[in-house]
Amino acid sequence: MSEIPYGQYAEAYKAIHSALMDIMAPPSGKKITKLGFTWNPDGTLTTLKAYSVEELIFTLTFSWNPDGSLAEISRS
Repeated sequence: MSEIPYGQYAEAYKAIHSALMDIMAPPSGKKITKLGFTWNPDGTLTTLKAYSVEELIFTLTFSWNPDGSLAEISRS
């Protein structure tokens, strides 16, 4: 994915949406049936866990910049 120049908000939102659709895709043959969340003390999201029935299929971990903006999302 190439970087979006500052000020091109519509393109940035499309890129974010596309990236999230890819990172949130369940493994082949699995269907997300439940989501679990953990939160930092400041109210920001720490993890999002995706389950197929009771089986954990992946975890998204969120990291935040000191100014409160989202820094990174990683999948494990």
